[in-house]
Amino acid sequence: MADRLRLALIAHDAKKDDLVAFCTTHANFIAGCDIVATGTTGGRIADADPRFSVRRLRSGPLGGDQQIGALIAEGVVDAVIFLVDPLTPMPHDVDVKALMRLAIVYDIPIALNVATAEIILTAMEANGRNGDRS
Repeated sequence: MADRLRLALIAHDAKKDDLVAFCTTHANFIAGCDIVATGTTGGRIADADPRFSVRRLRSGPLGGDQQIGALIAEGVVDAVIFLVDPLTPMPHDVDVKALMRLAIVYDIPIALNVATAEIILTAMEANGRNGDRS
């Protein structure tokens, strides 16, 4: 088990502000996590709080969703928060579906909206899966 919770964060364009707000609301928890995020989303999260440790990958449409899927398959992601915009067509929809499929196959919790993300963080805290577990 890793010393710190490994959290993947992704957001469609219309949901980036929501994800940044979520991260700042839960800054103490998020600051204790190792974060991997797709392109612009990762930059916005890193800019939101200097305590956030963010490894930025490619943007979703350029392979970032697939990179996170590969990390799930390698066993280096503990949970995924992917704020999806269901009202905007996505040209890389097949990549999004592949990422969700891998989260299901490897039994990784995945939140697709803020309400579910809140539940996942609450459950992790209740189970002693705080960001920094040292």
